[in-house]
Amino acid sequence: MAAARGAWLVGELLRFFYSLFVPGLIVCGILCVCVAVVLWIIRLLLQKKKKSVSSKNGKNQMVIAFFHPYCNAGGGGERVLWCALRALQKKYPEAVYAVYTGDTNVTGEQILEGAFRRFNIRLSHPVRFVFLRKRYLVEDSRYPHFTLLGQSLGSIFLGWEALMQCVPDVYIDSMGYAFILPLFKYLGGCRVGSYVHYPTISTDMLAVVRNQNVGFNNAAFITRNPVLSQAKLIYYHLFAFLYGLAGSCSDTVMVNSSWTLNHILSLWKVGDCTSVVYPPCDVQTFLDIPLDEEEPPAERLLVSIGQFRPEKNHPLQIRAFAKLLSKKVAESPAALKLVLIGGCRNKDDELRVNQLRKLTEELGVQGDVEFKVNIPFDELKKYLSKATIGLHTMWNEHFGIGIVECMAAGTVILAHNSGGPKLDIVVPHEGDITGFLAETEEGYADTMAHILSLSAEERLRIRSNARASVSRFSDQEFETTFLSSVEKLLK
Repeated sequence: MAAARGAWLVGELLRFFYSLFVPGLIVCGILCVCVAVVLWIIRLLLQKKKKSVSSKNGKNQMVIAFFHPYCNAGGGGERVLWCALRALQKKYPEAVYAVYTGDTNVTGEQILEGAFRRFNIRLSHPVRFVFLRKRYLVEDSRYPHFTLLGQSLGSIFLGWEALMQCVPDVYIDSMGYAFILPLFKYLGGCRVGSYVHYPTISTDMLAVVRNQNVGFNNAAFITRNPVLSQAKLIYYHLFAFLYGLAGSCSDTVMVNSSWTLNHILSLWKVGDCTSVVYPPCDVQTFLDIPLDEEEPPAERLLVSIGQFRPEKNHPLQIRAFAKLLSKKVAESPAALKLVLIGGCRNKDDELRVNQLRKLTEELGVQGDVEFKVNIPFDELKKYLSKATIGLHTMWNEHFGIGIVECMAAGTVILAHNSGGPKLDIVVPHEGDITGFLAETEEGYADTMAHILSLSAEERLRIRSNARASVSRFSDQEFETTFLSSVEKLLK
C-alpha cells in the first residue's frame, strides 16, 4: 500500500514538473527563434547597407574601418592608428578608409592636422571620420563600481552606434574594445581584427585581487575584507571568461609586446592567428640628436613621457624626485628639474594634472617640476634632446613607446621593473646595459642618484647601447609586420 502511494506521489510530481517544464521550453524555443529571425533580418539589412556604402562610380571598393573613439588623443595608441592607416594606404590605395571616433568637438581636418603636429604623420589619401555621440558610455568615471563591466557593456552600445552609421568590409579594433568584435563579425558580416595594447583584464589583475594587494584598481577597503575580496575575484573570473569569448571572435590578433602576448594567449586562446607587432616608434626622428656628452649644464632635466592616466603612476615619479632632492646628491652639483610631458584626453585627465600640481606643492617641489600638456612634437623632441634621464613608472606597462623615444633620443632610461619595459625594451644589447629598472619610491630615487653620479663616459656608453637597440621598433619594422598580419583580412 505504502509503495503504491509512493509511486503515485512520484508520478504526480513528475506530471507537475512536466506541466511546468514543457510550456517553459516551448516559450524559450519560440523566443530563441524570434531572436534569431530578428538578428537575421538585421544582418540582411546591414549587408545591403554595406553594399551601398562600398559602391562608388559603379565599382565596389573595400571599406576598412578602425574603431578608435579617442583618435585625437596624443598617446602611443594613436600613433599606432595613424601609422597603420599610412601603411595600408600605401599598399591598398584603392580602398575606402574610415575611423570611428568620439571626438565630436573637432573636425576631421583638425584631427588629421593634430596627427601631423604630434606625430609628424601625414596620410596620403582621405579618411572618413564617423563621429559617435555616445562615447560617454565608455568613460571610466561613469562607473565608480564594476568599472570593467560597465565600460564593456557601454562599448557594445557605442559599437552599435558605429555599426548603424557605417558597415565596413574589414573592421579593426585598435583601442581594446573586445566586446564589440562579435557585433561587427556576426551582425555586420565583417572580417575583424584586433590590435591589443593592453588586455582589459589580465592574470596579473586576478593575482592582485587574489593576494589582497592594494592597487589603483583594487581599493583598500576591499583588500581588508576577505568576503569582498572573494566576491571581486569571482567577478573578475567571470569577466575574464566573457572577455575571452569576445576576443576569440577575431580573425587576426596583433599584440604589442611579449607581456601582452602571454595574457592574450591565456585569455583569448587564439594562438593560431596571434602575433607580436611592436608599435611604431619614431626612432629615426631622434637619431639626429647628438650623443656627445657636453659640459655639465647648469640644470639637468629628468623627463617623463606618458598620458596623464592613473595607471601611469605620475605620483610615484614626483615622490621619488622629491626624495632625490632631499638626498642632495653631491655628485650632481647642477640643479635638477622634472618635466612631466603628456596628453590629456578629457576633464578627468585635466583633474589629475591639477592633483599632481597640488602634490608638488605638498612636497615643496613645485618650483622644480614642470607640466607640459598636449605639446607639439617639435617641443617634445626639444626636451628629449636636453634630458639626462627618461623616467617611466607604470606597473606592467604593456609596451612603452615613450620609453623607446627616450632611448632613441639618447636619455638614460629608468623604467618600471615589469611588463613590456622589462621583457622587450630595457634589455641588454649584445650583452651591454641599455638602461635601468626600479619598482619602489626609494628604488627610483636611488637609481636616479646613481645615474647622475656616473661619469660622462659611462652614461655615453649606456646611451649608445640604448640607441643601437631600438632600431627593431622603427616605423618601417611596424609597417612590415602589421601588413603581414592583416593580409588575410584584406584578401
